[in-house]
Amino acid sequence: MMNYSVSQHLQTKSFSVQLSELKFTRIFFEILQYQELKQLKEVSAMWLYLVALVGLWLFCRWYLERQMVENLTEKYVFITGCDSGFGNQLARQLDAQGLRVLAACFTPEGAEQLEKVTSPCLKTTLLDVTSTESVAAATEWVKEQVGDKGLWGLVNNAGVAFPLAPNQWLTKDDFAKVLNVNLLGVVDVTLHLLPLIRRARGRVVNVSSLAGRIAISGGGYSPSKFALEAFSDSLRREMHPFGVKVSIIEPGTFFTGLEKCAAEFFATLWSKVPADIKELYGQEFWRKFNQTFVGNRWKKKNLQIATDCMEHALISAHPHSRYAAGRDSKFFFIPLSYLPTLLTDYILTYGHPRPAKSLY
Repeated sequence: MMNYSVSQHLQTKSFSVQLSELKFTRIFFEILQYQELKQLKEVSAMWLYLVALVGLWLFCRWYLERQMVENLTEKYVFITGCDSGFGNQLARQLDAQGLRVLAACFTPEGAEQLEKVTSPCLKTTLLDVTSTESVAAATEWVKEQVGDKGLWGLVNNAGVAFPLAPNQWLTKDDFAKVLNVNLLGVVDVTLHLLPLIRRARGRVVNVSSLAGRIAISGGGYSPSKFALEAFSDSLRREMHPFGVKVSIIEPGTFFTGLEKCAAEFFATLWSKVPADIKELYGQEFWRKFNQTFVGNRWKKKNLQIATDCMEHALISAHPHSRYAAGRDSKFFFIPLSYLPTLLTDYILTYGHPRPAKSLY
């Protein structure tokens, strides 16, 4: 009888221990579930705050971008390179908006053609940005036009792309031709007109290129655009205390008339290349390289994609420091410039023709 009581007591005690263990396990898992739920709520709240902040930032940016400068019809804008391309399109575009456009053309024919398709308010002058005498004369002309109001906007659009080819095909003079227009010409025009721009607390808009972010080919074009971006960045910081805002336009590939120059240029370039360099590259390389630049690079004909960016930089109360114009510039070339060098080089050279004496 005593043994039975002891056995029953032990069984009861064992059951109590098991029950306690089950309760402890259940409480433990409930605590874990509570902590996981709490962490999930905290993470959800963090993401909710983050989404709200991004949404608020996007709304503020959207709102500020649409705040425009007042009295636009009293603003003078000087644009270089108005014979064709971006400059011609922008001059007509701003003239239609009622701004007082001062258009600088390289040829009398370009100026005459522009005057025929614009209002009498648009004025033209001749300008060779590589000549300091021409720049000085244009500056005096601008002073006469703007009077005491000063110059609201300067758009440095004049530029050249060619000679554009593998570096070994070119000479120092080939590089200098491009740098004199795309860099030194911009510097000369800007320095001459800065006093008038400071007076109006205006804008400087420099037309660079996707080639100012990533060098696609040899020649002076990319070096000139890289240097132009550096000049623009330093000028933006320098002019900030004086109320002058500086913007950079980085267009992608556009049909601006350069394709005609490309066809003419490549037709004669090969004959000037030294014999040893010709042997190094081969005739087939030249043919495919020619096709690449003449046939595939100049695609978009809607220049307004780029000139809308220039217009915004001039008339917005809060212009951007940089504008990527075109989907290829915005979503391909500029992101490509941030990739590791090895990967960027591979992507840019993939499918390109190989020199006849190539080792790889």
